[in-house]
Amino acid sequence: MIVNLALTVWIIKVMNFSVDGMGSLQLKQDGIRLEGISEFLLPLYVNEIQSRRDSLLILGSEKNVTLNARNAHGQLTGRLTVGPDGVEAQCRRLQVRSRDGSRLLFAANEEEVVTTTERFTVTGSEGAVFGHSVETPLIQAKASEDLKLESPTRTLTMEAPRGVEVSAAKGPLKVSGRKDLQLESTEGEILLDAQTIQLGRLPLGVYTESPNQASGEQAVYEVCVCPSGKIYRAPAETSSTCQAMSNICLWS
Repeated sequence: MIVNLALTVWIIKVMNFSVDGMGSLQLKQDGIRLEGISEFLLPLYVNEIQSRRDSLLILGSEKNVTLNARNAHGQLTGRLTVGPDGVEAQCRRLQVRSRDGSRLLFAANEEEVVTTTERFTVTGSEGAVFGHSVETPLIQAKASEDLKLESPTRTLTMEAPRGVEVSAAKGPLKVSGRKDLQLESTEGEILLDAQTIQLGRLPLGVYTESPNQASGEQAVYEVCVCPSGKIYRAPAETSSTCQAMSNICLWS
């Protein structure tokens, strides 16, 4: 009995038992409180884990930290894993809200990804790469930077049921392509409205009857259209010099 009593007193002394708890573990009315670093070798089941107001809550592991959420039947409904290779979340819907929780900033599920912020910024040197279609009401660059839409190996298509507007308020607008540039309107018209319209590097049409009539010193030209729709220029005279049998039209 004396030995058992001595061992009991020694255990109480070593484990630091008291009426409030055991060592760094204190029993409170609303739960338990742990002071310092605590290590759990088996799963921990709690309703809430909270740090003190003046300190941080740190969860550490040599491999990864996994947080699981289950329903009443024990089925896994959500999982958050923080590991050496990255952070992985498994759930039906992932949401990121503002600091006060009033505004939804980002949401993702199996069908779509939604960003509700006022501005979506991509700072990479290569810009943003989209593998499929993009649906947006506005694409706009910063006031001091250029906006460039490019498809290096395929085509770039912009469609809208009520029209597409491309404008540059304080600078030039450039549309270029490696091959053909096609402007097509199935039901309306194509209007080029500007103070000056220039068609640079138009080929000079030479008549089949007299190829030497076209002179490099010609100052005034007229614009001709072939039956195929190709545009070329011809030396202007008192009457039209456009001919459907021009060498430009024959080779178009």
